[in-house]
Amino acid sequence: MSLLKAKIVLITGGNSGIGLAIAQRFVAEGAFVFVTGRRQVELEQVKRELKDNVCVIQADMTDSDDLQRVFKTIHEVKGRLDSVVVNAGLSEYATLASSDSAHLDRTFNLNVKAALLSVQQSLPLMTTGGSMVLIGSIAGFIGTEGYGTYSASKAALRSYARTWTKELAPLGIRVNTLSPGPIETAMFASVSDEMRTQMTSAIPLGRLGKPEEVAAAALFLASDESRYIAGAELCIDGGMAQV
Repeated sequence: MSLLKAKIVLITGGNSGIGLAIAQRFVAEGAFVFVTGRRQVELEQVKRELKDNVCVIQADMTDSDDLQRVFKTIHEVKGRLDSVVVNAGLSEYATLASSDSAHLDRTFNLNVKAALLSVQQSLPLMTTGGSMVLIGSIAGFIGTEGYGTYSASKAALRSYARTWTKELAPLGIRVNTLSPGPIETAMFASVSDEMRTQMTSAIPLGRLGKPEEVAAAALFLASDESRYIAGAELCIDGGMAQV
């Protein structure tokens, strides 16, 4: 069964890692996907892989001109959206002592401001019964030394999901948050063996997650299989923050 047959989906930050895995799974389930990303080389690889089932758009989602161009392209190419996956995000290490306004602006501009504007500008294109999936993190409700700003930005997304659920329900649009724990992506390639061991020991299932496992959960929230789920947070963390 193709859970997203003939569906039109926007995935921000879909050129690598979790976003790419979501794009791959959604296309496999019958969707046409618009994928945004900053790095053209990676976008070209996405286009080669997904072929006629994808439209790639190089864009910085914190830039208002780029943002407008993304939604103009979607309107011109397909004219509608059935689902939006807000995945573009930034994680920078900075303790309270080392944090500065530039770090705060970079993180909140992409993780929060760009997310809000992406959802807002997608609304005129959204169909009744559509789904918004916000990629959060378990960092949004646990404390991790050096990632306070990142954690606060993900907590803000979770809060938005609650409010937007009430605001968008009359339009027939559902909003949910998908919050991964540690996932085997390029971001973790540089993590020390000591840190990897420490993280893994905190996960009841005894391993890091895989991007395709997050993609499977995103598919559930984007499809009609979750049509009575709204305002929820689904954690993909091997039990790390649950027990």
